[in-house]
Amino acid sequence: MTIRLDEVDEGFDDDFEDDFEDDFFKDDSSADSDDSDDASSGAPDGEGFGWRGPLLLVALAAAVVVMCVVAAGVGAYGIPVGDVLDSVLNRCGLGGHRLDQTAEAVLWEVRFPRIALTVLIGASLACAGALMQGVFGNPLAEPGVVGVSAGATVGAVLVIFTGATTLGAWTQPAAAFVFGLATTALVYVFSRSGGRTEVVTLILTGVALTAVTVAAIGILTSYSTNDQIQDIAFWQLGSVNGATWEKVSAILPCAAVGLIAAPMYARRLDLLSLGEKPARHLGVDVERLRVVVILLVALLTSAAVAFSGVIGFVGLVVPHAVRMVTGPAHKLVLPGSMLGGALVLLLGDLASRTLVEPRELPIGALTSLVGGPVFFVLLRRARLRAGGWG
Repeated sequence: MTIRLDEVDEGFDDDFEDDFEDDFFKDDSSADSDDSDDASSGAPDGEGFGWRGPLLLVALAAAVVVMCVVAAGVGAYGIPVGDVLDSVLNRCGLGGHRLDQTAEAVLWEVRFPRIALTVLIGASLACAGALMQGVFGNPLAEPGVVGVSAGATVGAVLVIFTGATTLGAWTQPAAAFVFGLATTALVYVFSRSGGRTEVVTLILTGVALTAVTVAAIGILTSYSTNDQIQDIAFWQLGSVNGATWEKVSAILPCAAVGLIAAPMYARRLDLLSLGEKPARHLGVDVERLRVVVILLVALLTSAAVAFSGVIGFVGLVVPHAVRMVTGPAHKLVLPGSMLGGALVLLLGDLASRTLVEPRELPIGALTSLVGGPVFFVLLRRARLRAGGWG
């Protein structure tokens, strides 16, 4: 979006206007301008973090590729990394050689679909978290704030409880996706007043509806059979077990739309971080931006939760950690969160299926078990750097 400063309200503070122009419209030759200008405007352009942001993106991208190859070879049926690469190159027509029938089946029918699904889910959850933190201006926000995870859980639990098979194996993911989007829509409708949606009202409405969904889940669970209770508990803990190319194909359109569209709003999220009033003066339709971002969050999170169950802390910890390295500029935070989320979930999935072989741990339980302490450490470091907890 192009913003012309000469169209800004003439009554807008001239000093802020000059500082903002220095931060957001300077060319590369002025990248080393006085740090005091950045501080005075508060504009999150990421210049103060220099090469750290781009370097992090490159490192994360390389780590994701390496982890994909490693994860494909590790498991009950071990496949050397060299053979994994040979099989991939052979499929791409770039040389290599075809492996034996069993190894090919394990790679292309079991592990690669699981890896692809894990990458999409991890990237979607982390991107949704970064969007939520950006639109609410709070690094502690996460996708569950708008009730999408709780709503999706209700849909899945309802299918388990009723035994519905309307869409066959797709009934549960479809119900989770629809209920997740529907819950988010209700949160938005109930929190809207006078043609506007206040952030505090939106959050409180989300908390209220989440409480209702938790109660509904509890009631359904109390009347479920033992087998149904086990299914409900396992789904709520999260897993990518049973991944197929069909599931990857189903989540791909939603994930692609959300992951491609999110960076398009990076600059507007940067402007919003200056405050609603300054953002409006600079041409941002704050209400429309908030609606679009929440829609993207609902789309990404509903699609992810529909095929994996509830996986906690990825949407909270990853964007927060990335922001500590790259700075607040969303042009780096969003892609960094996507790559970081994919990497974290790849590591989590690998651990979940190898730590206690032949059994498999719920990946959501692992991410919460590790993510909680990690987030506390990150939060403590941030607070100490800011001068303490006061």
